[in-house]
This record gives sequence, C-alpha cells and structure tokens, in this order.
Amino acid sequence: MRAATGIWRWRHNPLRRTTDLVEAWVALTAAVLLCLAVPLAGWAAVVSADTSLQRSVRVQHQERVATVARVVRTADTPAGERAAELAGEQRLRPAVVADWAAPDGSRRTGTVTTDRAHAHPGDTFPLYTDRSGRAVTPPMAAGTARAHALIAGLTVALLVGLLIETARRVVVHRLVRRRYARLDRAWAQAGPDWGRTGTGS
Repeated sequence: MRAATGIWRWRHNPLRRTTDLVEAWVALTAAVLLCLAVPLAGWAAVVSADTSLQRSVRVQHQERVATVARVVRTADTPAGERAAELAGEQRLRPAVVADWAAPDGSRRTGTVTTDRAHAHPGDTFPLYTDRSGRAVTPPMAAGTARAHALIAGLTVALLVGLLIETARRVVVHRLVRRRYARLDRAWAQAGPDWGRTGTGS
C-alpha cells in the first residue's frame, strides 16, 4: 500500500528524481509478487510433493506386507565402539531375535527392532516384510506424507519470499548508490563556489 501511495505521491512532485519513481515501482512490484507469487509457489509445491508422496505411499502399501513377529530372545549386543553408538538407539527401539511368517507361508528368523520398551521371549509385535519375507520398515502413512508435503510447500514459499525481498533490496541498494553518486557529482560542481556566488569574488 505504501508503495502505491509512494508512486501516486511522486507523480507530479517537482523534486521527484527518476530513482525515486523506480524505487516506488520496485516496492510495488515486490509487494504484488509477495502477495501472489509466494502463495502460488507454495501451493504448487504442496500439490506436487503430495502427489509424489501419495504415489510412494500406495507403492509401499502394495509392496509391504503386515505380519506378526514373535520374540525369540534379546539380540546380542556388539562389543566395542559399535556398542556405544547403538546404546541410545537400543534404549528407544530394542533389537530382538524374532521369527515371523513370510508372505509365502515359510517361517523366517532374524534380528529386528521393536517399538516395545521391554521385549520378552514369546511377546508378539507387528512387523512389515517385503514380498520375499525380509523385514522392512513400515510403509509411510498418508497423513505423514501430507505433512511432509505441507512442510515442502512452506519451505518453497519462504524461499520464494526471501528471493523476492533479496532482489528488492539489491535493486534499492543500487538505486541509492546511484543517487548518492549523482549528489556527489552535483556537490563537486557546486562546491568550489559555495557561499561565494554573486559576491563578485
């Protein structure tokens, strides 16, 4: 709004410089772009990311099979530095040796992680496998994919807004430098006679 009033105010002002008018137009253009381009870019990013992620969600749900695994025993803890690295993760998702049924009906045994804080032999927990029966991570939920798409859209909108504002600042900075350069040249021409004009000296 200030940019629009600035352009109107400078239209017939005798003190108006070209750089003043250009600066007002740059501010108005940036304001329009911030109001239009930023939301459009964010919306386009959300739609694009959501379409792609929802396709991945459907593929994951088709390729991964839910089953129930049974804890056989607690997994052996590796020795040395690897044990220290895994200590924090083990507290959150303990590793256990478990057995489960593959999609073809055969029994599989392997070391997997479980969400249960304390897993004892005989406990059961949900597990996802691929079509060959290997344990895999659960498929992404549709809501999680939508949240990721929204984050992507907000990020794109923020970057576009930052780009517009940066461009505006660069243009205004150059206009101000050009304005000061003109003032310096005008001062250099008038400076030697300053205060002596018309005195006859």
